[in-house]
Amino acid sequence: MNKYTKASFRALLEKKLINKRTSTLEDTSDTDLFYAIASIVKDEMNQANVTTKKGNIQSKKRQINYLSMEFLIGRLIESNLLNLGLMDVCNEVLIDLGRNPKKIYSEENDAGLGNGGLGRLAACFLDSIASLGYLGNGFGIRYRYGLFEQRIIDGTQIELPDNWLKEVYPWEVRKADETITVHFGGEVYSETMPDGRLKFHYQNQETVLAVPYDVGVAGYDNGVVNTLRLWSAEVPDTELTMHPNQLEYMQNVERISGFLYPDDSTEEGRFLRLKQQYFLVSSTIQTLIKQLKEKYNEPVTKFHEYNCIQINDTHPTFGIPELMRILMDDEGLSWDEAWAITTKTYAYTNHTIMQEALEKWPVSQVQRVNPRIFMIINEINERFCRDVYENHPQYRDRIADLAVISHDLVHMSKLAIVGSFSVNGVAALHSEIIKDYTFNDFYKLTPEKFNNKTNGITHRRWLMASNPKLSNLITDAIGDQWIKSPQELSQLMRYYNDDAFLKQLQEVKLHNKKVLKDVIYDKTGIEVDEHSVFDVQVKRLHEYKRQLLNVLHIIYLFNEIKRKPSIKVQPRTFIFGAKAAPGYHIAKEIIKLIHAVAEVVNYDKDVDGRIKVVFLENYNVTLAEYIMPAAEISEQISTASMEASGTGNMKMMMNGAITLGTMDGANVEIAELVGKENIFIFGLSSDEVIHYQTNGGYNASDIYHTDSRVQTSLDALKDGQFGRDFAFQDLYFNILKNNDPYFLLKDFNSYVDIHLTAMATYSDEKKWNQMSLMNILKSGKFSSDRTIHEYATDIWKLI
Repeated sequence: MNKYTKASFRALLEKKLINKRTSTLEDTSDTDLFYAIASIVKDEMNQANVTTKKGNIQSKKRQINYLSMEFLIGRLIESNLLNLGLMDVCNEVLIDLGRNPKKIYSEENDAGLGNGGLGRLAACFLDSIASLGYLGNGFGIRYRYGLFEQRIIDGTQIELPDNWLKEVYPWEVRKADETITVHFGGEVYSETMPDGRLKFHYQNQETVLAVPYDVGVAGYDNGVVNTLRLWSAEVPDTELTMHPNQLEYMQNVERISGFLYPDDSTEEGRFLRLKQQYFLVSSTIQTLIKQLKEKYNEPVTKFHEYNCIQINDTHPTFGIPELMRILMDDEGLSWDEAWAITTKTYAYTNHTIMQEALEKWPVSQVQRVNPRIFMIINEINERFCRDVYENHPQYRDRIADLAVISHDLVHMSKLAIVGSFSVNGVAALHSEIIKDYTFNDFYKLTPEKFNNKTNGITHRRWLMASNPKLSNLITDAIGDQWIKSPQELSQLMRYYNDDAFLKQLQEVKLHNKKVLKDVIYDKTGIEVDEHSVFDVQVKRLHEYKRQLLNVLHIIYLFNEIKRKPSIKVQPRTFIFGAKAAPGYHIAKEIIKLIHAVAEVVNYDKDVDGRIKVVFLENYNVTLAEYIMPAAEISEQISTASMEASGTGNMKMMMNGAITLGTMDGANVEIAELVGKENIFIFGLSSDEVIHYQTNGGYNASDIYHTDSRVQTSLDALKDGQFGRDFAFQDLYFNILKNNDPYFLLKDFNSYVDIHLTAMATYSDEKKWNQMSLMNILKSGKFSSDRTIHEYATDIWKLI
């Protein structure tokens, strides 16, 4: 796989330094060295990308176009080196030069193109699409600023701009010659043509240029390099010169690709989010149609034969009416012809179970984005409702609930379902819930549309690149077939009772814990014990993910130690990482609480270091690459039925952590694979949660007044134990006054007890190592290669 020797790679590196950075190997900075390496890698990728594109055009295969508002790709230097077979030789040359490879690679900024699991999933999917050799590209927005850079000051989250593009981004190529024009707003009027068809005309529209920046996506060891195309909004020169207030006009246009998440506390901020969504889909679909005509020399009537479009959650759903608009208004197709093509093109992935979280927009704002798009959505709704009325009379009384437009709102999930040929959930439990509850009426109408595609992660990034010691241990034991066929990890079962191998596995974990220990100290100044249990909860901060339950348990442990200082406690380090949305008050209060508890617990003499609490600020992909290999307990404690899947659970499982969680999302499938004896399950089931939600019967106040463990832990939020009196009364009253909507109190005792079980198990060294091994060897199912193969065969029909 490696085309370079150490000598040839070093010579090329020196040449790049001289020509690109005007420096030499003996006198160069980390930054110059990084950019020189990136230039070598990019040259390799550009060449492979051209070859890939030529082969795709010649083969005339159907391609998958993955549309997502987020692609959380992190740093690309290491994954690109790995996939191109250059990692080993590059590391060796750097070490020979007396340089630390990790330090050099850290010169790259994390790309600010995503936030949480949805964006990271999209990044893993692109990796697997390329690694499996499929024809497929991603389409997103080139945000100049990411979500935000999180800083913690006195326990309070402060949001700073994430200016990730302040330095040259080495992986992108600006393709100005492939710029697309996107139109917003204005007025629409129609003209009846001689053949009776309507021709639509537009006036007073805002014109924006969508300039593409292409980022290569390298497959592993196969020469395939696909493309992630990111659109940047720019001002047309002709429009700028005509505008009376040029600066304001330019700023308004550039805001479209300015921030990952515009401020949604104002109507203008929410409207900007809608413009972003339309900007993404319009530029993408225009490009695909142009490609069909110019590169494949095919008519638009064959669009669906060459293109499948997967929409990652509802954000790109405007693509459905936009394709209709182009096919009818620009290409002259009838409604029926355009609808037949559209509904054979789109597939929809749902990520949201909770009805209140499903995306919906006021009709007035949709009209304002593009009035013609609203006209088409309205027609889709009218025709769909008429079809239900005429052909499904048993659902006539449900039409208001099925309607795409109702109560002056456009329901994006309903539009996605009506306009797609496939609707999939992202875990077995999640897919059953959307069929039985969230979209039950739609499922009864068109059951053939609904299917499951359990999420996956790329083991190349999350095991090979981030945990090379474990990767090498596995390869030494079973060979390297697992790298391309992750299910081969099951061969590790032969070492289940091998004491020597289990000891090596334990030593790898300890090494990774020492690495994370240094990262923690460097970032927080907190000294942790690498021999303590590393208990990890890293994910977006949200009430249903129940970071607060984790903190209440820590408070309980602390109070137990204060009550009886000599009590035997397994040393533990509780590690948190999470960003709270800027306007999410309760989430930000939970971050404050974590820090307040840490300030007390970490320095209490009775605790004596047996418990440490760490919050790692600005959690991102790069930080996760240190955390996942070191985790021993993977906290996946969402309220059952509320987490669609989760992918952090898969990353930590693959690296040998034991899941401690509810039977929610993909935890259910993890439990089925590893067996209940190799996972720690607690709490209400999804059926029980849904029963309480629909039938009542749960009273949080009753639990609070009758359970001393619950009461003592909850009272700590207001009795001054972790700050002034009533410091966290908002959290306290949010639970009791709202009847604990996320069932923290109901699950509290079960959560405390499962931790006792976990700690008792941890004391049995061999048993714990066997559990860790069982999780690793069963993790092959959760490779995104498996997920993508299922998408490609069952939905996209790429084979």
